[in-house]
Amino acid sequence: MTDDDGPQVPIYCPECETTTRVPLSDLEAQIERHNDAVHDGDDVARVDPELAAAFQELVVEDLGLLEDDA
Repeated sequence: MTDDDGPQVPIYCPECETTTRVPLSDLEAQIERHNDAVHDGDDVARVDPELAAAFQELVVEDLGLLEDDA
């Protein structure tokens, strides 16, 4: 399996109004490369906010952080 066969993660850049899908293994490097080249290193491009929120919910559920201990 190559990186191209793995999960693709959407990167969203609100200033450029673009969304690009990249392999999960390249995610951090692609975000950094875009922000360095286009936004002078400012953290503008990021993982698509909807995906990030969904992932956060899954982690919270998996860890049982919202369960009552009573």
